Parts: sequence; C-alpha cells; structure tokens
Amino acid sequence: MAEPTPRRNEPRLRPASLLFEPVAAVADPEHFFGLESIDDPGALLARSTELTLAFRVATDRAVEFQAMAAAQLADPRRFDRLTPADIAERAGWTEDYAKKMVEFGRDLLKGAEGAEPAEPV
Repeated sequence: MAEPTPRRNEPRLRPASLLFEPVAAVADPEHFFGLESIDDPGALLARSTELTLAFRVATDRAVEFQAMAAAQLADPRRFDRLTPADIAERAGWTEDYAKKMVEFGRDLLKGAEGAEPAEPV
C-alpha cells in the first residue's frame, strides 16, 4: 500500500529507527546492517535482497496493524470513536485513505475472528 504524500509545507517525518540496529551503528551514517563491510558482490546482493524482503514483510505487517487500529478507533460501538477525518489527521493520511484503511482493518479484524481477511486497497 502506498504511503500518503506529505503536504507541501509539512516536514517529512523520519522513519522510525529499527529496534535491532545497535545504537552505535545508527550513529554512523555509512553503517547499514553491515552491508558496507561486505566486499563480495554476490554476498552483498544476497544479503541486501534478504533485507529488502524482510523490510517488505515488516512494512506489510505494520500496515495491517495500522488498519486494525484505525478500524478500532472508528468502531461505532466506542463512545470515543474517531471519524475518518480525525484518524487521517493523526496518521498523516488523506481522509479517503483513512476510510479505506478502516475498511481494510475491519476485514482483518473479521479475519481474526474466523473469516478470510481481504487484500488491502
């Protein structure tokens, strides 16, 4: 699922730091999961491909959690439920994207209760 485009006058948010990167390594801008120290191009390709796939899976999983949270926040049974506009503002999304994420989250939550989850929009 694509990320929403930042608004013109808003600064881009930095991505969250990865929990498994050592703090000392993060301080070094040239360090990235030890890839800079791999001299063999074949090994570099293999390791960087592994990381790419791992990040894609992590991204997909994080989006699912975003969707489930959005659906829970928009649940009409909650006395403090949020509107799609409120959710969009909190997450930095457009209102249309928030509506789609709420729908996707509802499908995921139904899947957790036994039904098949739907694919994201």
